Amino acid sequence: MTSNNEQAAPEDPEEGLATGQDLSPEEAAERRRRRAVFLKELAEARELRERVTPRRSKAARLRQAMRMRSFRA
Repeated sequence: MTSNNEQAAPEDPEEGLATGQDLSPEEAAERRRRRAVFLKELAEARELRERVTPRRSKAARLRQAMRMRSFRA
């Protein structure tokens, strides 16, 4: 039985990669390029979804407007 003070958490070998640490300049550039492609595709998918489901996108726009209004106070 282990006590609460002892936590056996395995170390994550890719933990440094999540923040971009210890990458060569070429690897960092490749990571940024892949991220840019992903974000572009994500934006395209959102636009397509808004065109395909106008009622749902209208509701999402209204919810976003309400969220923005709540921060303006």
